[in-house]
Amino acid sequence: MDKTGNDSTPTDQPEGTQALLTAPPPRKLIEARPGLSAASPPRERHWVRWVIILLAVLAAIWLIWRIWPAKKAAPVVAAVPVGVAKIVNGNMRVVLTGLGTVTPIATVTVQTQISGQLMSVGFKEGQIVKKGDFLAQIDPRPYQVALEQAEGTLAHDTGLLNQAKSDLARYVILNSQDSISKQEVTDQQYLVQQDQGTVMDDQGTVDNAKLNLTYCHIVSPVTGRLGLRLVDPGNYVQTSSGTGLVVATQLQPISVIFVLPEDDIPELAEQMQTNAGMPVTIYDRSNDKQLAQGNLTVLDNTVDTTTGTVKLRASFPNANLALFPNEFVNARLLLKTLTQVPEVPVRALQDGAPGSSDGAPTEFVYLINPDNTVGVQLVTTGITDGDNVQVLSGLKAGDTVVIDGTDLLRDGAKVKITADAGNAPVTTNDGPGAPPGEQTQNSTPVSGGSQSTTSTQ
Repeated sequence: MDKTGNDSTPTDQPEGTQALLTAPPPRKLIEARPGLSAASPPRERHWVRWVIILLAVLAAIWLIWRIWPAKKAAPVVAAVPVGVAKIVNGNMRVVLTGLGTVTPIATVTVQTQISGQLMSVGFKEGQIVKKGDFLAQIDPRPYQVALEQAEGTLAHDTGLLNQAKSDLARYVILNSQDSISKQEVTDQQYLVQQDQGTVMDDQGTVDNAKLNLTYCHIVSPVTGRLGLRLVDPGNYVQTSSGTGLVVATQLQPISVIFVLPEDDIPELAEQMQTNAGMPVTIYDRSNDKQLAQGNLTVLDNTVDTTTGTVKLRASFPNANLALFPNEFVNARLLLKTLTQVPEVPVRALQDGAPGSSDGAPTEFVYLINPDNTVGVQLVTTGITDGDNVQVLSGLKAGDTVVIDGTDLLRDGAKVKITADAGNAPVTTNDGPGAPPGEQTQNSTPVSGGSQSTTSTQ
């Protein structure tokens, strides 16, 4: 019965609604109701699921904590140990370097001046000889016989000449007495002249025979060293032979012919007007060992258009015979000396300054600041003298630059100055390129090929 008092029976409801009211409730809804014992198993599974999820999260956190390193504190940047040098003013030598060849002043191939059998030689191969020393003997007998024949002919013709002169004297007396004609006197005078010519010719033959005898005795034309013997005794030698007997080479003094670029000619010619004997130092092929010191003697009068170079000759006493003929050497010509110019060690220079806009290589140094930090300082350099380079701009005397440990530096880096051989002030190089008498025995020359302190590469 409802609120209106009317009985409501299932027959008054629609057929679908009545079916829903009479249908039993679903099983799961009945089991989910609180208070029923059937709901306990699902609740326990729900709690276990959350425990598993929590354990998985904790395990993930622990794993991440083990694998991912903890953020460390920023390390303290240690000062970089460096070696330094102070910039000072000094004298720098302008040295021109070039490749050269040792050239003897005299190289003579000893030739026979007569034909004949080589009887003996009076030298040993490689011997040092003086001018006029005996070298070889040609068989003199044929020429001795020729001399005797020439002397006999001379004696015969001399007698005829004397007879003609005596006759002429008588003819003159007879002609003064009108005993003979004037014509006979004149004819006799011409006969005397003919005999005089014959005697002179004979005398020349005698002198020639004597000269040939002299040529049989061959002597050294120069003072120097002999080479290998080219002809053995017993051979018949002739004046037409181009081989010769031996080659004699003058070693003291000796010269070196070297080349320089034609761009150096104006300054070189100017210096030669005031200092003709400019010092020249010679180093070996590897440019390591000093061989000799001498002076410039000649500047060639033409430029080789093929190479664009000019030849120069320097003379050397070669007292120790260190210069060997045709040896390849390196020549260093001291052109002039610049006085009191700032100089920096080559070791301090770095290429490619940080922040270069055009990307072109720029030279710079690491300059020590008062707070023991370094700064990048651009520099402009000039000539190079040994281990030092002229500074045109960027540095001044008294500045301190880094010469060791530059690989670990950057602009503003903290540095610690350590004891180093380079910590001494820069000094003028007394090694390669120094004038005679100013070079130390242990000086190390600048390496390189044709190098010049004024870009004569």
